[in-house]
Amino acid sequence: MSHRRSLPQAEVERRALELLRRFRLIHPPVDVDFLAKANGIRIERSDFGADCSGILVRKDGRAVIGVNWADPPVRQRFTVAHELAHYELHGGDTYVDRGQYIVQFRDPSSGSGSKVEEREANQFAAALLMPAPWVRQSFLEQPFDLTDDESLRNLAARFQVSTQAMSYRLGNLRLLEMA
Repeated sequence: MSHRRSLPQAEVERRALELLRRFRLIHPPVDVDFLAKANGIRIERSDFGADCSGILVRKDGRAVIGVNWADPPVRQRFTVAHELAHYELHGGDTYVDRGQYIVQFRDPSSGSGSKVEEREANQFAAALLMPAPWVRQSFLEQPFDLTDDESLRNLAARFQVSTQAMSYRLGNLRLLEMA
């Protein structure tokens, strides 16, 4: 278990927006594969089994993100964004294997928010894929009906995320209180 203090949510949001600005991404959906490659990170899609969505491996200043190709595309996008978060925020200090490789995994426990680094990576991934200003603008531009699942599906489709991820993001941004 980590003893490092967590970054404030505002700092995680700021860092995600900075990454988008650095590469001049200004509208959804965010091309996370492009962002990884632009940072010199190779993406490999492979079958990791049911218990692992992704992995970040660093060695000798190079990085590879492994993504479970069996996951749905929206989950693969979130996984790449999650691993990018580890790359951007954590400097490879989370998991060490025999001192030769620094490895960070995205597995079922990553979503639980039980580790500081995992919680931050999930927050960063949400902020990267669904930047607050973009979500607020889209939410206000398009009539949103809480009783109609179609509204949520349309918004999630625009950002190429799952309806569950969009629902969490709307709640975290307190936009559901406005609907």
